[in-house]
Amino acid sequence: MAGDGRLSHDLMPGEKSPQDACGVFGVWAPGEEVAKLTYFGLYALQHRGQESAGIATSDGRSILVYKDMGLVSQVFDESSLGSLRGHLAIGHTRYSTTGGSTWENAQPTLGGHDGGTVALAHNGNLVNTVELRDLVDQRTNGRYSGELGRGSTSDTALVTALLAADPDRSLENAAREVLPLLKGAFCFVFMDEHTLYAARDPQGVRPLALGRLENGWVVASETAALQTIGASVVREVEPGELIAIDQDGLRSHRFAEPRPKGCVFEYVYLARPDAVIRGRVVQEARVDMGRRLAREHPVDADLVIGVPESGVPAATGYAQESGIPFGQGFVKNAYVGRTFIQPSQTLRQLGIRLKLNPLEHTIRGKRLVVVDDTIVRGNTQRAQVRMLREAGAKEVHVRISAPPVTWPCFYGIDFATRAELIANGLDTEGIRASIGADSLGYISQEGMVAATEQPPSQLCTACFDGVYPIGLPDEDSLGKHVLETLPVEVRTGHDRSIRHRPEDEVPRRPDAEGVSLGVAGGAENALLRP
Repeated sequence: MAGDGRLSHDLMPGEKSPQDACGVFGVWAPGEEVAKLTYFGLYALQHRGQESAGIATSDGRSILVYKDMGLVSQVFDESSLGSLRGHLAIGHTRYSTTGGSTWENAQPTLGGHDGGTVALAHNGNLVNTVELRDLVDQRTNGRYSGELGRGSTSDTALVTALLAADPDRSLENAAREVLPLLKGAFCFVFMDEHTLYAARDPQGVRPLALGRLENGWVVASETAALQTIGASVVREVEPGELIAIDQDGLRSHRFAEPRPKGCVFEYVYLARPDAVIRGRVVQEARVDMGRRLAREHPVDADLVIGVPESGVPAATGYAQESGIPFGQGFVKNAYVGRTFIQPSQTLRQLGIRLKLNPLEHTIRGKRLVVVDDTIVRGNTQRAQVRMLREAGAKEVHVRISAPPVTWPCFYGIDFATRAELIANGLDTEGIRASIGADSLGYISQEGMVAATEQPPSQLCTACFDGVYPIGLPDEDSLGKHVLETLPVEVRTGHDRSIRHRPEDEVPRRPDAEGVSLGVAGGAENALLRP
């Protein structure tokens, strides 16, 4: 997705843009259709992940989780949402950062024991995953149940197992013990049969906002999702804070001292333009980045154009500051969505034209300033410059509203590998020559940070400068597939057996698969697979 919520996958086949963090949503609202509120909340967060989506609801007796691979609109329909009844719900839309893109790793995760159940959704990425896996082994004697027993290889499944490991401990108390053990970026929404919880890591790397409904509460990765369902924004969940919401109201616990290090890339690319993060409207930050970019890298030109959609706000700011007219230079197919159909070699050679086409009558004979948010491998920019020249552009000057990306992210964004990042092998002049531009200018890190209006000491800029605010383990303990490469013997404990629920007891779409977990009182908690 582009940062404005529009799908931008495969603008050029084979060119992988930075993949977004996940989106989480939670609502406690008795009397409301919480599944539909969650659906529309996730719809507003679709830009944060398009691999899978899921919703968990509770009616006070049992939890039902429904999830599948695909976009929110592909996973759910009226029938599936109608089966998700209750007074509280959580939802998730995923881009994988630990564990592959499989149904087993889709969220929310479900786990539990005879004393109760937990469903959990996670935005971010933990860096002590191997350490947590060893702790789960110790506490369960290697007898995996829940998501781990079903083959999940995500860090989220490990946290779920730790929260559910002790049947004599309430979920709230378990969270207060487990959360301080986690290292890395995490925004959690989780629930048992009665209570909604939300928690944010001490650095507050990823955003998480709290909202109020007339008869309930909402938490979401971005404020735009709160506003989509008519909730008023109350505040952000603080770094190091655990919130619990139930019939007794809202209560807050501090599980760690806050050490704010918010992700600067949320302002550059990830968040929607209408999101507000730490008091700063993202759209305004991006326009200001464009203004500062114009001051740092001016050029004589006839027209400023932005690369749809994430480059447009900065292009607007560049035009305002420079006095050069702003215009539309590219037309984007608004219906391309995400495709799994690979183009033929002939179409592949057309590259970006499959989804982006130059507006020839606007750019012919013009000296252009082309504004984009980042350069990853350089293939996309190379194709754009070539297209613009073929369409008659006299000059093409590329301006980028973020500094060169030279380091990987371990906190929830999946960039290309460091070896693939073009800025690691070439300086600015080398990159300019590689993409075929007449000139190239990146905003300075100082200019980018200033546009966020946040204290530099409270931002994570690791992908630009390699300074990681949360300590990293050895290289062999990092990576998206770290749990999949570990020799793990999956065993199922007799006291937490996984059973298939009888066909006539599970509301489902045709050919759905259900896996259930028994809980106290004879109620069943089900995990549905369309």
